[in-house]
Amino acid sequence: METISFGTDGWRATLAEFTAPRVRMVGQAVATYLRDEGLEAPVVVGYDARETSRGFAEELARVLCANGFDVIMPDRDRPTPLVAHAIIERDLAGGLAITASHNPPEYNGVKFIPEDGAPALPDVTDAIADRLADPDPLPEDEHGTVEEVDLTTPHADAALELVEEITGSADLSPADLTVAYDAMHGSGRGTTDALLERAGASLECLRCRRDPEFGGGAPEPSPENLEALIDLVTDDATDPALGIANDGDADRIAIVTPERGYLDENLFFAALYDYLLADDSGGVVRTVSTTFLIDRVADAHGETVHEVPVGFKWVAEAMADHDALVGGEESGGFTVRGHVREKDGVLMALLAAVMHADEPLDDRVDRLLEEHGTVVQNKRSVACPDQEKARVLADLEDAIPESVAGTDVESVNTADGFKLQLADGSWLLVRPSGTEPVLRVYAEAADEDRVTELLEAGEELVEPLV
Repeated sequence: METISFGTDGWRATLAEFTAPRVRMVGQAVATYLRDEGLEAPVVVGYDARETSRGFAEELARVLCANGFDVIMPDRDRPTPLVAHAIIERDLAGGLAITASHNPPEYNGVKFIPEDGAPALPDVTDAIADRLADPDPLPEDEHGTVEEVDLTTPHADAALELVEEITGSADLSPADLTVAYDAMHGSGRGTTDALLERAGASLECLRCRRDPEFGGGAPEPSPENLEALIDLVTDDATDPALGIANDGDADRIAIVTPERGYLDENLFFAALYDYLLADDSGGVVRTVSTTFLIDRVADAHGETVHEVPVGFKWVAEAMADHDALVGGEESGGFTVRGHVREKDGVLMALLAAVMHADEPLDDRVDRLLEEHGTVVQNKRSVACPDQEKARVLADLEDAIPESVAGTDVESVNTADGFKLQLADGSWLLVRPSGTEPVLRVYAEAADEDRVTELLEAGEELVEPLV
């Protein structure tokens, strides 16, 4: 059986590996870690919409209670960002979320969120991994209790207050805005749509019914999985002016607009940063796989860009270190200054709707591209077993070419894999996935043909090494 290991965003595995006894070991490790850190406050345990998630969450709660911790749980499956928010709002010792996010239904996972509400850094997850053990309960009279609480209302209150502070108003009713929301059968249903309705938007809901099998696919808000939402929003005969989707645990967001259909997350990020800079100042944090368009927007405003490895834990850390205005990654995870330092697809849905009511996102993106130049990005995956990733990257270090697709390599960034900056302003990145047995190959350039050329060159570089 595979070792329990915490990757980019917690431990995820198929249900053949992700079993109740192993989940209890994680619960015991977290309890021991919290005690060793001198933390005695309650712990929140949340979970997503998967068939097994509630049961695994209850296993964690029992272990934590047996170790003397009081536990709070939501009324039903709820988005992971609500767990992070509850940690700060209630001054908790930390939290656990049972979720495999966008992975298919045969997966599950668990992530630990420390007392600062931000993703756990490696020193924390390593410390938890070192404490993995079978449950070691205290005497029964020292056990904690479990309480079911409302995580939704406090998060919604905070989101509305923050967006009103940022924008001057979180009231969408004057704009008479209709939003099509696709929950993908995940935990955003009844949370993201409820927040948008509370702000005054009219809603058309797709897949807002719980389905532990996610309709037979994965709750990943990619273009190929959002065809119904795209068709609805881009149809001139329908009302929705904006489409929004969340992944399975609603910590990420996807946007659909009338003119573009699926709006590339990089373009949304640039539009978001541009919008926030209209009334505020501050640098931005982006990952190595995120567009350089962010850099152009920052440069135009005299702001600083902080580049970090892929993984929102690094985004969150840099946001704290630099008091950044916004942080995000090309996979659709974002947060803003003043909010919990965890990606939040629920908050971002509200902020996206308010942005769109102020100026249609298509118009804002058109203006940005006219001002800063066209940017196109895409990625591919090359199958690679987890145990081979380190070797392949070591071999790749000796195989970095002087040129790629006919263009000289000007510099190599090794913060996360190998990012080759090319003389024409384009770039190619090869890095290991933290959630799947693949290597990711990313490319960015001024047009789609060039991106395709770079991706093919990247695959040709990597595949012989696997």
